[in-house]
Amino acid sequence: MESYILPIILGTTGIIVGFLLAKTLGKTSASKLLLEAKKETEALLKEAKADAENLKKEKLLQAKEKFIELKSEHEKVILNRDKKMAEAEKRIRDKESQLSHELSQNKKKNASLEKQLEDYKEKQKYLDKHESELERLRKSQIEQLEVISSLSAEAAKEQLIESLKSEAKTDAMAFVQSSMEEAKMTAQQEAKKVILNTIQRIGTEEAIENCVSVFNLEGDDVKGRIIGREGRNIRAIEAATGVEIIVDDTPEAIILSCFDSVRREIARLSLHKLVTDGRIHPARIEEVVKKTTKQIEDEIIEVGKRTVIDLGIHGLHPELIKAVGRMKYRSSYGQNLLHHSREVARLCGVMAAELGLNAKLAKRAGLLHDIGKVPESETETPHALLGMQWAEKYGEKPEVCNAIGAHHDEIEMTHLLSPIVQVCDAISGARPGARRQVLDSYIQRLKDLEDIAFGFKGVEKAYAIQAGRELRVIVESEKISDDRAAQLSFEISQKIQTDMTYPGQVKVTVIRETRAVNIAK
Repeated sequence: MESYILPIILGTTGIIVGFLLAKTLGKTSASKLLLEAKKETEALLKEAKADAENLKKEKLLQAKEKFIELKSEHEKVILNRDKKMAEAEKRIRDKESQLSHELSQNKKKNASLEKQLEDYKEKQKYLDKHESELERLRKSQIEQLEVISSLSAEAAKEQLIESLKSEAKTDAMAFVQSSMEEAKMTAQQEAKKVILNTIQRIGTEEAIENCVSVFNLEGDDVKGRIIGREGRNIRAIEAATGVEIIVDDTPEAIILSCFDSVRREIARLSLHKLVTDGRIHPARIEEVVKKTTKQIEDEIIEVGKRTVIDLGIHGLHPELIKAVGRMKYRSSYGQNLLHHSREVARLCGVMAAELGLNAKLAKRAGLLHDIGKVPESETETPHALLGMQWAEKYGEKPEVCNAIGAHHDEIEMTHLLSPIVQVCDAISGARPGARRQVLDSYIQRLKDLEDIAFGFKGVEKAYAIQAGRELRVIVESEKISDDRAAQLSFEISQKIQTDMTYPGQVKVTVIRETRAVNIAK
């Protein structure tokens, strides 16, 4: 279409231009120009028609090619669809054949099952018939047996049951006896194993404290400054610290004597500061003692905190932590109380774990079992009961409180932790090297205990056990009555009190044993 429009536009334009030129140039010139324009227009029209025909043919060819391409694609789609339909029909036919085969098989199975069911019904009828026959025969036999034995079935059953009961009771008693003996043997072995494992797994430490401390001096001239004019300085130190200061002929040393390790340590540190500073007078002494007391109190709290952290104990009351720290400056029979309590705590934790109990609670009880030995003021209450009162006051659990109060048998044990703490306390205190004693004097003291027991009539054997804490006396039952045994225990304890010097307490146990022996032939 564009090829036709352009020549027409040009031809029209040429005519208009020719008309305008005709007006301008004249008729002759205008006619010539019109002719030329007409010729050009016709030539352009011919050329445009030819181009249009060519374009038309080209478009027709393109349309035919597109039609052929679309037709081939459509045929391919149809072929694919036919192929899929054929495959689907084949699968359907296969399914139908399979279902028909399975249906035929099921019919055969159903027929077989029906036949088996009929056979089962016939067998059931046969068994029912025989069962009724057997029941009839059993009843007739029971009747015959009742006639022969002159007993009814119920009476015979009761006799049989009674005989079985007595036999079963005898067997049960024998089984119980053997089980108990086996349990006792096993329990002893397991207990020994637990204790040995516990002792082997805990490393022991040895620490010895005294009731005196030696303060070394650089020269004897310092002694005079410590004593002061007319002894005012030494009196001020003793009044401020509560420690006795002994100044004798010992060269370059003075002795600090006090049963309270904390006060003794305060005095030692205060003297060290005074001697180092050089200013020794009553006002300065009081100032230094106050500062040292505060320092020791802070150190006690720090020691308590480190101890509970090392043992993995949480939630301990601050006052109990302070009591634990004071143990560092307390000794029992030459054994440092803090080291002893730490050792008991570890032993308790291991033993409780071996026995399947709460190891953390056992550690807690082991650490606190001797806190009653570090009171801030003197008291007549036994240390176990005092420690239990403190534990109850500061919110410890009943198991821990009972273990503290019962570890020296002052109260009854109500929890499993209590005997564990008692045993571990004995292990820590009785092991070699734990408590300072000269071996010869220790052995002699045990012999003296046994000799005192043998000095009474009727004593057959005497054993000093638990490192001399208990004397076990076995008497002859023919010569000593029960009443006399109780009286003998009292007399031996009084004899030990008057004739011997010993630390702590000695428990006297008199055992009177009677036996009845017979021989079955």
